[in-house]
Amino acid sequence: MANSFYITTPIYYVNDAPHIGHAYTTCAADLLSRWHRMRGEEVWFLTGTDEHGTKVERAAAANNVTPQQWCDNLVNSAWLPVLATIDASNDDFIRTTDDRHKLGVQAFWQRLKDNGFVTQGKYEGPYCVGCEEFKLPGDLVDGTGEYQGKDCCPIHSKPVEILQENNYFFALSKFQAELISHYEANPDRIQPESAYNEVMSFLKQGLQDISMSRSTVGWGIQVPWDNDQVIYVWFDALLNYATAINYSGYADGSNKAQFEKFWPAVHLVGKDILRFHAVYWPAMLLAAGLPLPRTVYAHGWLLVGGEKMSKSKLTGISPNQIVDHFGSDAFRYYFMRAINFGQDGSFSWEDISARYTAELANGLGNLASRLTAMLEKYCDTRVPAPGEYLPADQQIIDLIASNAKKADEAIDSFDIATAITFTKEIVDAVNLYVTEQAPWVLAKNEANRARLDTVLYVIAESLRAIAVLHHPVMPKATTLLWQMLGATALGSIKDQLMRSAGEWGQLPVGTITEKKESLFPRLAEEA
Repeated sequence: MANSFYITTPIYYVNDAPHIGHAYTTCAADLLSRWHRMRGEEVWFLTGTDEHGTKVERAAAANNVTPQQWCDNLVNSAWLPVLATIDASNDDFIRTTDDRHKLGVQAFWQRLKDNGFVTQGKYEGPYCVGCEEFKLPGDLVDGTGEYQGKDCCPIHSKPVEILQENNYFFALSKFQAELISHYEANPDRIQPESAYNEVMSFLKQGLQDISMSRSTVGWGIQVPWDNDQVIYVWFDALLNYATAINYSGYADGSNKAQFEKFWPAVHLVGKDILRFHAVYWPAMLLAAGLPLPRTVYAHGWLLVGGEKMSKSKLTGISPNQIVDHFGSDAFRYYFMRAINFGQDGSFSWEDISARYTAELANGLGNLASRLTAMLEKYCDTRVPAPGEYLPADQQIIDLIASNAKKADEAIDSFDIATAITFTKEIVDAVNLYVTEQAPWVLAKNEANRARLDTVLYVIAESLRAIAVLHHPVMPKATTLLWQMLGATALGSIKDQLMRSAGEWGQLPVGTITEKKESLFPRLAEEA
C-alpha cells in the first residue's frame, strides 16, 4: 500500500544476551519508523526473537528446563526489557514459538511443496551451531590455538560440526537467474552498494539447493507433511516477517487485509546475515508467488577492541550500562549520529561522553535553557511577536527550510547520520546567532525592544523546528522541549508532519513557555 511503511529488525537469537549491537539495529528501525509516522504514513515496526534450534535445545537441557521455559525466561527477563530501555516504539513483537508463527510457517512450506520446490535428499556437510547455519566449504577458516588444524566458523572462531541427515531440500538453484535479473533491474533493493555487490557476486557463482529441514533436532516447527522432521531454524525464522502480518490468514484467504496492507517490508539486518535475507528469503518468496522485499539494508558491525561484539567472546556491552549513565536519548543520538549506517563503527566511552557534553548538554540543552530563561526575564514567559527580519534572521530561516528538506531526503537513503547532522547544523547556527545577536545586551535599552522580540522569536521558532526534526532520534528530550516551548498548542509533537517541519512561523505568538529541568543534565562524574 502506497501510504504504508513496514520495517523490521532481524529477530534476535534468544540464547544471546542483548547487547548494544542488537540495540543499534533496533534504534535505527525505531528512528525510521518514527520518521515515517511523522510523514503521515501507516507504519508497522516489527522486532522479536528467534527461539528454535540446536543452541536453545542444548542450553535448556544443560539447565534442566524445557526449551519453552528457557525461552520464556530469556524473553521476559532480557529481550522485552531492553525495548523499554531504548524507548523502542515497535508495533509488534513476534516470537517463533507463537502459534500464529507456527501456523504461518507450516502454511508457507506446504505451499512451496505443493508448488514443486521441495524435494527429499541427504545432507552431509559442515554446520555452525553458533550461527545455526549450514556452511559452504569456502565459508570456513583455519582454526588457531586449541582449534589448530580444524575448520572453523569465521564468525564464532569455533569448529563446525559435520552433519549427515536425510532432509527435505528447497530448490534454491531454480531462482538464480530470476534473482540476478531482479537485482540488476532494481539495484536499490539491496543497500548499501557494497552489500549489493556482495550479493550479486554470490549469485553469479551459482546457487545450490539447500536443506530446509532437520531430522536430528527436536526443538522446532514440525514439517507439515512429516512429523519426524522440523523446519531448519533459518527457514523458520525468516518467515516471521510474513507471519507477523498474518500470512496464515492471507494463505487460506480468511483474512488478507493486514498482509496486503503492509507487505513488502524494509529489512534492516547485520551484514553477517545478508545472504539469508537477500538470497534465500527472496527465493522463498518467489517460490510462494509473493512480492520481494522493498529493501534489504545491511548495516555494519559495532566493534569493541576491533572485533564484532559477542557474548561468547565476552565483548558484549549491555545497553543498560550506557543508558543508566547517559540516558536513552543520548544512547540513541550517539549510535545513530557517530556511526554511518552501513559501515562498521567502534564504540568508545570517551567519544559518547564528549559528544554528550558538547553536542547535547552544551549544544541543544543549553540553547533551550537560555531561551526559556530569557523569555521569563524579558517577556513574562511568552513568545513575543517578531518584527522585521534582518539578514541574520533570514539566514536562520533559510537554513532551517533547506536542512529540514535535506534531512528528510537523507532518511530515504537510510543515511541516518547525515539526517541528524543536518539538524545539528541548525543547532550550531542558532547557538552562534544567540552569541552574535546578544539579546541580553539588546534588553538593556528599551529602544531595542522590537529587535529583542524578533531575536527571541527566531530562537524559539528554531527550537520548534529542531524539536520536530530530532523527535525520531530523541523522543523524550524533544517531548520535554515541546512542553518548554508551549508548542503543545500545535498538538502532540509526535503528530507533527516532517514535510512542514521547516516551514517558518508555526509557533504561536503569545504562547506561554516554562523553564524545566535541563534536557541533558550534567553527567554524574562532572557534577
